[in-house]
Amino acid sequence: MKKIINDPNLVVQDMLAGMVAAFPNDLKVVPNTTVVARKDAPVSNKVGLVSGGGSGHEPAHAGYVGQGMLDAAVAGEVFTSPTPDQVYEAIKAVDGGAGVFLVIKNYTGDVMNFEMAAEMAAAEGINVEQVVVNDDVAVEDSSFTTGRRGIAGTVFVHKIAGAKAEAGGSLEEVKAVAEKVVANVRSMGMALSPCTVPAAGEPSFVLADNEMEVGMGIHGEPGIARKEIATADEIAQELTQKVLDDIEFNSGDEVAVMVNGLGSTPEMELFIVNKKVHAMLADRGIKVYKTFVGEYMTSLEMAGCSVSLLKLDEELKELLDAESKAPAFRS
Repeated sequence: MKKIINDPNLVVQDMLAGMVAAFPNDLKVVPNTTVVARKDAPVSNKVGLVSGGGSGHEPAHAGYVGQGMLDAAVAGEVFTSPTPDQVYEAIKAVDGGAGVFLVIKNYTGDVMNFEMAAEMAAAEGINVEQVVVNDDVAVEDSSFTTGRRGIAGTVFVHKIAGAKAEAGGSLEEVKAVAEKVVANVRSMGMALSPCTVPAAGEPSFVLADNEMEVGMGIHGEPGIARKEIATADEIAQELTQKVLDDIEFNSGDEVAVMVNGLGSTPEMELFIVNKKVHAMLADRGIKVYKTFVGEYMTSLEMAGCSVSLLKLDEELKELLDAESKAPAFRS
């Protein structure tokens, strides 16, 4: 294992300390926790947004903490759900009196622990609502989930729900727009190589030099097929077609596109994939309103990519365009 780390058991704490050192005017670590919060949290009379999960997906989730997006992110150990106590500390840290909204990716541990934390907060008089993101069209169930997994489409939920909260939306309004995003976003990914969890010290799976895994999850979960590596156009065709087949798109619809790298894929390759995605959408008469190409939700050093499509209406377009000052999503 070759990694630029100190102690494999302290990678999360070291990472968070370094992140806050890089953005001292924007972020803070809640004392004695692995919670990263806005420097000005809690914001009075504003709905607080909390997300999080296992570390190793950077910039998700702490990179999306800031004005216009999340108020706090909870960092579990690598690929491990944060505990209910950690999530509870995040809820308390962002409660400005208007309630707290949780964005949860659909992994069994995340759902269970975030919901337990919400119950703890409710017992203290904090009004908490939530949404569970399940945008991955690859598989219905996996070793980590019941139902579809939550992957890169979660970033769109962070952005749009965060903008709604920043604009003064109520807890019910934030929940409604988050649910709208979940209903209209779909994603699918693939991997060319595995990743290595620092504490484990060995790759999470093995692929031959001429193999790729289609439908791979962001924790290294199996996909739908292991096959011979294909061209960028063929990969983009397979991922995008599966997304298009899962949700109704009509000619004239507008979408946001995200071509997401998993940690070790050069931008050159992501842009080549994006070229084919745009061509496929144009052939169907689907209009691309905005495109995001880069690393938004990674899997340590895994090579590969995912494609996400978000069907837009006027409300979602306005919120997607709203200002964000989060370190990993400035607009």
